[in-house]
Amino acid sequence: MLLDYVILGVLAVRRLSGYDISRWMDGSGRYIGYGVKSPQIYRKLTALVDRGWVAFEVDPREGRPDAKLYSLTEAGRQALLEWARSPYEPSPRPMDPDFKLRFLFAGQLGPEIALAVVDTELAYRIKHDGTSADFPITDVYEGQIPELDPDWAREVHIMAHENGYAYAHSYIAWLQLTKARLERLLGR
Repeated sequence: MLLDYVILGVLAVRRLSGYDISRWMDGSGRYIGYGVKSPQIYRKLTALVDRGWVAFEVDPREGRPDAKLYSLTEAGRQALLEWARSPYEPSPRPMDPDFKLRFLFAGQLGPEIALAVVDTELAYRIKHDGTSADFPITDVYEGQIPELDPDWAREVHIMAHENGYAYAHSYIAWLQLTKARLERLLGR
């Protein structure tokens, strides 16, 4: 279902062919962390046309195959707005693309929507991911194979935890900066 809103969000900006959407997903869209392949995009475009959310016009191309240029219908616009204004539920997985998708494609519809999404994500991350770097690693490492040194395995696990901790705190800092910026833009 997320791909529906990715496509609707991209088409809210401009008319595009399936090929253009695929190129965007492989280019700057790859930073949203939601990868799809061209066949998925074309199948989803067909489904969105069938649902009445997207329409297309054939764009004749001299010397090459004609292209279908897709655009939002009124029903597609309403579906995008309904999704953008619906309550955002943060994912327990901090690197899940749900936030980026919601922030980008719902947030582009206005600073109030963007701020609501950021506020929700920030509150959730502070509550769930703002733990101490001294989070105890209490697992017992026995070494079930001769190549594994239990003391070294524990060290690697601690380093991986510290990486997650550093990521979570830099992410929270970015959310705080973004919230402050949005509030300034809204005159708060």
